[in-house]
Formats: sequence, structure tokens, C-alpha cells
Amino acid sequence: MSTRKLARAGAAGPAQQNGTIKVTVRDLGSGIPLVGATLRLYRGRDAQGVVLETSGQAHLLNWEPNVHEELKVDRTGEHGIVTFTNLEPGVHFVAFDHVTPFIDNQPVVGMTKVDANTMHEMFMDLDIDPVVNLSFEPPGQSTRTDGAFVGNRAIVDVAFRGVDKAVGDDVVLEVDEPWQPRSGQSYSAAQLLRKPGRYRFAGDLVFARRAGQVVSTPGIVAAAASDGGNGGARLGLNAAFDAEERTPQPISGNIGVSLSRTETEPTEDLALWTLIRNSTEALSFNNYMDFLDQLFCATTGDATGFENARFGAKTAAYKALKGRRALPFTDSEAYRVLKAATEAFVMVNCGVLRSPFAFDPVNDNAYLDRRDIPSGGSLEDTLVQDYLESVGGTKMLPYLAVIRRKLPDVPILVPNQNEEAELCFGIIQDRLANPCLIELIWNYWQEEGMLVQTMNVITQRFQNLRGPQVTDPLANTEIDMLRPLNNLLWGYTQDEQHRLTVVRRNYEYDHHYGIRLDGKAVRNMRAADSRSKFLEAFHHLLRLLTAFYRQDDDTTVKADAFPILNALKEVHLILSQGAHNQYGDLPSTARIEMLMQQWLLARPEFREFLPTRVMVAYPEPWMDRVDAMKKLQTWSDTSVMHFRNLAIFGEQLLLSIRFGHWSDVYEATQAFNWARFWRPQAQGYIHAYRAATGVDLSIDAVNPAEEAMLPSLLLRQRLAQQQRGA
Repeated sequence: MSTRKLARAGAAGPAQQNGTIKVTVRDLGSGIPLVGATLRLYRGRDAQGVVLETSGQAHLLNWEPNVHEELKVDRTGEHGIVTFTNLEPGVHFVAFDHVTPFIDNQPVVGMTKVDANTMHEMFMDLDIDPVVNLSFEPPGQSTRTDGAFVGNRAIVDVAFRGVDKAVGDDVVLEVDEPWQPRSGQSYSAAQLLRKPGRYRFAGDLVFARRAGQVVSTPGIVAAAASDGGNGGARLGLNAAFDAEERTPQPISGNIGVSLSRTETEPTEDLALWTLIRNSTEALSFNNYMDFLDQLFCATTGDATGFENARFGAKTAAYKALKGRRALPFTDSEAYRVLKAATEAFVMVNCGVLRSPFAFDPVNDNAYLDRRDIPSGGSLEDTLVQDYLESVGGTKMLPYLAVIRRKLPDVPILVPNQNEEAELCFGIIQDRLANPCLIELIWNYWQEEGMLVQTMNVITQRFQNLRGPQVTDPLANTEIDMLRPLNNLLWGYTQDEQHRLTVVRRNYEYDHHYGIRLDGKAVRNMRAADSRSKFLEAFHHLLRLLTAFYRQDDDTTVKADAFPILNALKEVHLILSQGAHNQYGDLPSTARIEMLMQQWLLARPEFREFLPTRVMVAYPEPWMDRVDAMKKLQTWSDTSVMHFRNLAIFGEQLLLSIRFGHWSDVYEATQAFNWARFWRPQAQGYIHAYRAATGVDLSIDAVNPAEEAMLPSLLLRQRLAQQQRGA
């Protein structure tokens, strides 16, 4: 800060009693003026309000603007100058009314003693010292160079006092086009170099008004400035450079050329599909068995991530259910706690909109990379912030939001930690706020794989009942190996009256999917509402997927996903028509019962009881017991592994179709991503369906009658062929 006294103004004549202060605001290092800077002029007074006649540094060191009399407010012009005229003699102060982060926001105030008929010049030299650094980023690279070549991206970084750091949110960089601010960078801008020649950078550092002094004294109005009166002091920045043509690089030797698959863009429903995939895997038998081992045997288990974090919630749900679940017969404690633990496992794992969400960022992103689908950032953030819709203050899936708007008078049950009945009801039931994602097709294929029938013949033998065949393979089998399971088998047998019957499940299979079991126990069905078109529509979708994958693997072709989208809409419509009757209760109940059957069969005692094949690598320990029973009973010789794959893959595919908002999708991008995302499941289902039924859904030849034929009839035909060839 400096001041100087110039020659007295005016010629000979009457004495004038006024003076003038000319203030120049500029950068100390470069001398660049600050345009539009607001300056406040004060007449000095002491604490008693007496006009100061002499100046002293104490007034600057202890600057208190409220003590002095504010006279004027003005703003610098294009040369950074403000002139205050007609000033009475005495001490005057000029305050720079903007933030000063370069000196820790200390006030910048100048002081001078005004004499009559005298021009006083004051220089406010601000130690901002901006430095404009130029660098260049070649295309496809993140490293910077000093070469300004066509095709590079020119980057300007503004540093202060030679240090590359931000000076605060109150100082912003505004740049002239075609320069564009860089996202996430406060003092940086970029421009693509499209042709050779001279390039110029022009911008302004804009300093905001000082918050404590923005309110002006009544009656004092600042003059308009050249920047439109937006209140910011502007320090101009400039730089120039020459761009050159890129030097051609000679190429010699063998040149390899490769094509890549069609690129796609992330869609918001990727988060839902990931939740479905992770949640259905969390409901797998191996996770269920691991949970029971941790609960009853105090083992550490192999669960990680969100599944491990949910162990406490499952344990709490088990303890709550254990006190409420009772059986009306004696000697069934072991079976009772097993049933309560299984229900708790399904309750906690089936609700996908529950914290912690079923996301595993490392594995989820790796899965998307293998499918050539960009993730687009955090899947959890995408789900919560972008995908879920809020209706009445409740976050829900977009498809369910449509249903909710149709039922404004129906309340949504939100889980209440203090009311266990509502907690149980809210999780087991299909709710709008937190749907339990379970498909009954899982139970259908497990039942076609003879899981339930295996347990039925074992419990018959446990009760000393001979089977319906002329020769019962288990009649002369000693069951002493099952003695450690006596209490569990006793409870399971006694609880038959409380389990779902095959007839009830069969009617619900027909209501959901238009498929049914075949056998003496389910003959003469008289269904009221059947999804007769589901099988044809679903198999048509699978055939379209096979053609799509061929196109998608061909790097010279862009695969058309519109047929996939239309098929998804058709299957979604049919599935939604069947989401009634017992949809909210029966699938979860059937899942609980069949998980318990699998756990009983997985016990080591059954390995000794049945002639299993140890060297076959079944993914779940109960499966070899079912295959062994099928061989004993001369049932189908198709491995239960194929039926298990149909159950798992079919459930994942149908959940993604049922709960996706497909009816309101008109762009093929989502269908394109859906096909890529679920490719392992779709092709796994197609293969397992051919292995189980003999119908190949991957061939081009279409047989509508064969596609629409019930799987149970196809299985009966294959069994008849097997028996004729025996």
C-alpha cells in the first residue's frame, strides 16, 4: 500500500476546501489492474466520533470500520482506478471490500490525510501473483507433455504465488470460450486443439465480496462497473501458444488390427440386477448351511462382505422366531429350532432393499467387466439416488412405484424393530417398500429334480411304510445309520400337516407360470387362472437371446436388442398377471421347506445310508443323495444338477424381468445391457433345459408346439424312453 501527494489543483482564485483521492488496485507482481473491485471510503473518526486530523499506523493495525464515517462506495473501472472527489480535509481510509485469501483474508485498507485543493494518489498492490501454467494431454492418455500438437488437449492450471493450491471457494476462475472449466478442478480449464495456429487463453479470477461488509450504509450506492455489477473483483489472465501439426509416425513391420465388441452405456437398472444376482446367491444352500453351522456349531464360517454383516440380523430374527414358533407335539425341539433358523435365514436374505445392501464392489465391477458393461460409478449410489423412486416418502422400485400409485389408500408396512409381528410380516410378505425377491420356479425345478419325492420315500421308510411299487428298494434297507437323525426326522414327519401339499404347490405353479407337475397326486387339476402363454413367451425370449449373442460376439455386427426388449415386455406382462393369490406367502414358505429338506439330506448320515458316488463333484452336498435315490427307485437318470441349475438360473432371470420397469422402456439400451448381464444365466438355463427335457432352445429351427409343451410332459416322455431302453 502506498500513497503520494500530487501538485495542488486549480489556478489562482478563491481557495477551495476540497481534495481528491485517486486509488489504483492492481496485482503486485504483474501490475494487472483489478476491474470491478468495490472500494469503501471512510472519513476517520476517533472512538468519541471526533474527526481525525492526523494519521497514525495504529488506526490501520486495529481497523474497525464501524468507528469511522462511511462516505462513498465505488468500483474500479477497466484500468483498476477509482477517484473520490470533493473530500473535506482530514484523515480518510479506503477499504478493499473483497476476500483476500492470499493474505489469510486480512483486510486491505489504505490511509491518507487529505489536504484542500490536493490530489492524493493511492496504490493498493495486492500480492496475488497468479501463474498460468500450460500443459498438453495427448488423446487417450492421462500423462501431460509440453508439446502443443493438433489433437492434444490444452490444459491451463492457475496457481497462486507459485504454489498449486486452491485459495478458497470465494475465488473462482471464469474463462472465455472455447475454453471450458475442468470438472472437479477449481482453477483449471481445457480446450481441444483442432487445427494448427495461434491459441489464446483469456479468463478472470473473480474475488467475491467480503461477507462482513456486503451490506451498504443506507443512502450510499455503489456505482455500476464494467462487469455488469455482479459484485466480483476481476483480475484478468492471459496466455498464448502455437499449436503444430502432429508429425506423422512411420509404421513398418507387421501390423496387427483387431476389432472390439459394441460399446454400451451404463443404465440405472444395473444396480437392481446386481442386487438380484447377489441376493439369490445369498439364498443358496451353501450359504444357508454356513449360517446354520455358525448359529448352532459356533464355527466362524466362510461368509464375507454383506452376507457376514447380515449374520447379526439373522441371529436376532432367529431368536425372535424361536420364542414364537411352537409345534403341537412332543420331542421336536431340534426340528423346531431348525425351522425357526431357516425362516430367519430366508426373512433376512430375501429382502434386497435392506441395509447393508447386497453389493460387493470388487466382485460386482469384475462381473460387469467380464460382460463388457461399464459400471458408471458406485452401484449403491446409483440405486439409492437415481433408480429408486420415492412415493409418499418411501423409496421403492420403479415398477412397484407404479403399483403403489394405483393403491393410494393401502398403507405400506415399514419394518418396526419394536414390533416383531410387523417385522416378520413385512419381510415374508411381498411388500412395496422392500419386496422379498423369491421366484416359485426355483421350487418347481427342485421338485422336478425329485428332491421332495426323495424326502417322502425316506419318511415313509422311517414310518415303516412300504412304497407303492411291487418291490420297494428301501423295504429291506437297514436305517440304523439314520439313528442320530431320529429326533429331526420325527419332528419333520410329525410336521407334515403344517407343510404345503404337492397339490397346493402345483396349483400355484400353474397360476404363476402355466406349468404343472405330472403324476398321480396331481391329476384332474381344475385351475381357475393359468398363465398358458408364459412358457411360449419365455422360450421365445431365450431363442432370441441365442441369436443376439451370436451377433454380439461378431465384432463386425452391431447386435439388435429391440427384439429382446419386446420379448422382455411380453414376459413381464405375463408374470405380473400371476402376482396374485398366494404370491406373497407361498414362495417363501415353499423355499423354507425345501431348504430344510436339502439340509437334512446333506447330513453325513445320509451319505452312509444311500449308495452315493463320492467322486462326482456336486456343488451342494445334498445332491448326490437325490441322484442315489433316483437310481434306486428307477426314476429319471438325468442328474439333479441340471434341475438345480434350472432352478437357480430361472429364478434370477425371472426376477430381473418381473421387477424391472419394462412396460415403460422404449430404448433398446436397457435390453442390450440385460442380455449381456444375464448371459451366463441364460445360456446356463438353455443348456440345463436341453439336458433335462431334450429340447434345445439354442437351435434356429423353431417348433412352437415343442416350445409350449409342459416340461413335466417332456420329462415323462424321456422317462418312458429310458424305461423302454432298460
